[in-house]
Amino acid sequence: MTRNKQSVGIDISKDSFTACLCTSQKDGSLQYSNVLSFKNEKQGYNQLLRWIRKHHQKETELVYLMEATGVYYESLAYHLNKIKQMVHVVLPNTSKHYFLSLNVKTKTDKIDAKILSRFGVERRHKAWEPPSPLLLELRNLTRYYVQLQEQKTAINNIKHSKEEAYAVQKFILQSNKKLIAQIDKQIELCKQKIEVLIGCNKELKAKVDNILTIKGVGIITIATIIAETLGFAQVRNVKQLVSYAGYDVVQRESGTSIKGKTRISKKGNRYIRNALYFPAMVACRYNPDLKTAYLRIIMKKPSKMIGQVAIQRKLLILIYTLWRNETVFVPGYKKVALPNAAKATQDSLS
Repeated sequence: MTRNKQSVGIDISKDSFTACLCTSQKDGSLQYSNVLSFKNEKQGYNQLLRWIRKHHQKETELVYLMEATGVYYESLAYHLNKIKQMVHVVLPNTSKHYFLSLNVKTKTDKIDAKILSRFGVERRHKAWEPPSPLLLELRNLTRYYVQLQEQKTAINNIKHSKEEAYAVQKFILQSNKKLIAQIDKQIELCKQKIEVLIGCNKELKAKVDNILTIKGVGIITIATIIAETLGFAQVRNVKQLVSYAGYDVVQRESGTSIKGKTRISKKGNRYIRNALYFPAMVACRYNPDLKTAYLRIIMKKPSKMIGQVAIQRKLLILIYTLWRNETVFVPGYKKVALPNAAKATQDSLS
């Protein structure tokens, strides 16, 4: 029987990955291979390829599909791309919705690989291309910046506890101060390298300068969002972006007996949410356009944090809008006639 398309679904983790080959046939039926596990290293990649060669039907389209889970998928994706294989890397929220559409409730590595292989057969996906070295370098720097900040917070907490404790040695107190000073130097150096990296690319710098016109948003926030989305390469629309960052709303409601609280999922990129936390606080006070939205949101809400999160979401959409349209933020957007390129800014703030 003639095969139309074959897809290798891959569920990947730090040390290993599972793979399943799904084959679609002319009568519309699907045929699955056994699900095998391989080490997430070059030896495992070669074993996967040898296994696929035995099952791949000649003159049949073959694709590999995996989720963008952290950084664990990258080595395999690069390896397959290097040998001219068709690779699809989908955002986790995209595959999540597909799983839900099939009413799949059980989640194991084997089941995930099987469903991902079916996802590759039944849907058309954008071909994955390695991100530019510039964006990868930017992501490394912005993530390291966050990690340095987290280290500083941890040591500050230790410093505070030691200062309040009884009869702590002077050496310990001085050591904590020196560590904090050293981390501060590294944080500043990391920030400088981020700024230099952005300044080296005229196109990137122009887009960043446009986004900097948003009051309350700094270069670290912008760099983080650009780096974590790799220049919004896989983002097709606002809804997908919001879900990727974990700002999608989750409701728990069933009939008349269950009325759970509405909240954001937080099942998304934590670096993006972390980067938008303080800019949203500033915007709620000093950005007239967003302050108006914030006050309207919290008017009948039990917590001001609901408004803060809503402004984080609006800032993310606004940054994406300015990036996509290559335009600046227009203050008082309701009072002026916007040019076509900036009109989308109004939609992101409404």
